[in-house]
Parts: sequence; structure tokens; C-alpha cells
Amino acid sequence: MAIDSAGLEASRGAFPLGVSRPDLELRDLPEPEAVFGVERLGFKNIIKFAVGPSLIALGISIGSGEWLLGPLNIGQFGFEGLGWVILVSALLQVFYNIECARYVLATGEVPVVGWGRVPPGFKFWVPFSVFVVFFAFIWGGWAAGAGQGLFALLNGRVATDADLSQVRWLAIGLLALVFVITALARRVSRGLELVNWVLIGSIVIVLLIVDLVIVPFELWWEAIRGFFTFTAPPEGITATQLGALAGFTALASGLNWYVMGHYRDKGYGMGHHTGYIAGMRGTQHEIMSSGTTFPDDEKNERLWRRWYRLLLVDMWGIFFVGAMLGMLLPTILMRHAVEISGTTPTEANVPTFIAGALDAEYGRFLFYVVLLMGTFILFSTQLGIFEAMIRNFTDAAHGTSSRFRNLVSGDPRRFYYPFMVFVLIVVGILLFQQLPVDLIQISANMSNLGALMFPFALIYLNRRLPRAARPKVRHYVLLLLNFLFFGFFFVNFVVEKITGEALVVF
Repeated sequence: MAIDSAGLEASRGAFPLGVSRPDLELRDLPEPEAVFGVERLGFKNIIKFAVGPSLIALGISIGSGEWLLGPLNIGQFGFEGLGWVILVSALLQVFYNIECARYVLATGEVPVVGWGRVPPGFKFWVPFSVFVVFFAFIWGGWAAGAGQGLFALLNGRVATDADLSQVRWLAIGLLALVFVITALARRVSRGLELVNWVLIGSIVIVLLIVDLVIVPFELWWEAIRGFFTFTAPPEGITATQLGALAGFTALASGLNWYVMGHYRDKGYGMGHHTGYIAGMRGTQHEIMSSGTTFPDDEKNERLWRRWYRLLLVDMWGIFFVGAMLGMLLPTILMRHAVEISGTTPTEANVPTFIAGALDAEYGRFLFYVVLLMGTFILFSTQLGIFEAMIRNFTDAAHGTSSRFRNLVSGDPRRFYYPFMVFVLIVVGILLFQQLPVDLIQISANMSNLGALMFPFALIYLNRRLPRAARPKVRHYVLLLLNFLFFGFFFVNFVVEKITGEALVVF
């Protein structure tokens, strides 16, 4: 047995990591070219084959914070004092995402299974992690918001209170479309990537054109300046409202890990060895119940650096840039809508507020264009969230229960799709309970709960990875900043829910 500098004992064929889970099998990292089936991984092939998991995360991102909570708060209070919250949240989340994905690349295990290696073990962490994800995201607010946009597209007018039932049935129909998309894919993750390429590309291009044509330069400058103006939040806003904005800027703060399993299915690093969830059209592809990692040698250290660079390109080049554009373009359009309408958005009308204001000022064409973009945005979010809930439950059960693996005969699809139908019914029931933005604000603040614990779990796991994959000290500091920034907002949310008063009002 050899003992490395972190006090970890590694045998010839296995690598112990944490508690209560099997040792990781030792295998070499694959060459990226072999994984993606290309001779050379230049810029074109990186875009074509290597990037993708961040697109799924971005599809979720551009919807809750960027189309609803961001425009709602910016529309009511302006950019000053809020822009920097958006920027800091996005930066911290990218660093957090990288650390979550680091674990997946180095072990081939998805986070919901990897948490089981953290004391006190999988019997606590795995069910708790699944519960937190479901409690945060099962409310269906994005589908409800997309249903509002789809109703207006079909009827040529914004929905009223009398139309809520029809709006919610349209939302359920959009959830059923998620089932169809995943079922038709050969590999679920790849299907989601392709759909998000279309949705996100259309959203960014169309919103950019609309903004360039109708939004005054002064509002562009106000928004950009607001990102870098570190002043106190505007008077009257509560920390709970800020927490919702921060929690759903970029992705989902402390719960971002629930999407990082797509790096396994994409074949990144050791994920190439551990399998993926196939669509109904794909062939059965067994997923390993436990992960695998690489030996500490020169060859694997070189390969690790290559995979890590691809991760950075995916996260900074696609996710961060996309998240900031996704926040900038809708919020300046909202500010312009506020100026021309003389009113401010409310929680009830924010999904269709911009379309209504532009309709009155510019006519039907922009009304339909903006409604279509809003529907695309909110649908892409619900697509990623709905699938991720099913995926995490399936991965958790498959990775920790031999009885489950025997029940599905090694094919997770036998549970994945029936469970998706069951959750669709549950979400459909919940959709009839509250307004979309109410539901999403609950989700956003519950996302901040994850920041109180999962950064510490990441520190525990990642410092025990093979030497080449371990983070530098500054990465631990950034994880602690996630804990402080997002954790504050969750504590405030709990205090407000218990006492009826926000802990901090500016």
C-alpha cells in the first residue's frame, strides 16, 4: 500500500475515497479525441462535440433569474445596487460549478451519489440531497410561466385571472413535451444539448436584435455600469427578494450540482468509463454503480490538464458569457418596457409584461416575438429542471441500491421514464396552487440552502482526489465565499417565513 501526502491509502487496483461507498476502480483517463471520435480536437470540434453540459445548465439558467426574477426586480428598482449582485452571483456560481464538475471528471460519479462518501455516509446524504432538489424544483413555476406566454401566443392577448386554468393545462402540455424530447433521444444528455442549442441560439440572437433596434443606448450603459457599481441595494427591497435574484442568477446557487451529472453522460474524463442514461431510441448502456478514477502518473496528469481545460472552456466560454447575456438582454428590455408603459411589473404579470408594453408601443409583431422568446426561455428552463429531478433520483437509487439495480435489470430507463410520468402528474397538481413567480421565489431561496452545506462536502471530496485533480487553495476560499454569500440569503428567507418580517430591509 502507498500513502500519499493527504494521508490517503491507494491499493494497486482501487482508490479509497470517503466513507460508506465502494473504493474507486483505477483506470487511465481517456484521450479526448477518442471520446468524441475526432482526429484532432481543434476549436471547431470543441464547439461541435466537446461543449454541451454547460448548455443544459444555461438552458435552465436563462429563465428563472434572467426572464422572471431579474426583470421583475430591475423593472421595479433599476440596475443600481442590483447589478453587482447579479455579477457576483454569476462569478461565484461558475467557480462552484467547476468544483462540482471537477469531482465528476475525476471519478465518473455524479454528485448526488458522490455526496454519499461524505460523513456520516450515503444513508443521510443521498436521500437528503434528493429531497432538497425535489423540494426546490418540483413546483413547476417555469412551466406555468411558459404556459402564460403560450396562452398569449395562441389567443393574441395576455391571460387574465379567468384564464388561469387554461394556462396551467398548457403548462402541463409543455411538461409532457419534455417526456417526448427525452424519449426520442438516443442519449438523453445529447438530446437536451441539441434542443438547447436551438432554443438558446434563437433567444440570444432575437433578443439582441430587438434590444439593438428599440432600447436606447442610455439603458445599455445603465445596465453595464450597474454590474460594476458596488452600492447599497435600492431602498425598499428586502434581502429575501435579493436572495431570490442571487439564487437564480446564472443557475441555482448551492444546488447547481444537480445538473453537473451531464459531464458524466457527455463522457468527460472518467465519466467515459462509467456510462450514461440512454433514450428510448438508444441501446441499453449500463451505468456503473460506483465510480472510477485514475492513477497518479505523468500520462494521466497530462490528460487531466486537457480535460480540465475543456471544462474551463465550457464553463467560462459558454455558461458565464451566456448567463450574463441572458441577464443583460431581458433586463434592459424590461427597463425600456417600464419607461414606455409608465408602469412596473408585478409577480402576477412579469412573464408577459414586456410583450404587453411593446404591443402598445410598437404593435403586434413585437408582441408575438417577445412572447415566443419568453415561452422558449421558460420552457428551456423547465426542460432542464424537470429532467434533472428525474435523473438525480434515478442515479441516486441506481448508485446506492443493489435491489434497485436488480429490479431494473441494469437498465435505468425502466425506472427513469415511468417515474417521469409520475412526477409530471405531481407537478401538474402543484401548478394549480400558486402564481408562477411565487413558486420560483420559493425555489430560488431553497437553492441558497444548498450553499450552507454542499461547498463543505465538495471540499471534503475534492481534497481527496488523485493529486493532479485536487483544487488549489484559492478554490477552497471561493467555495467558502459561496457559503457566506448565498447562505446569508437563505438565513434571511427562513427568518422572514417564521417571523413574517425580513431580517434585512434596505
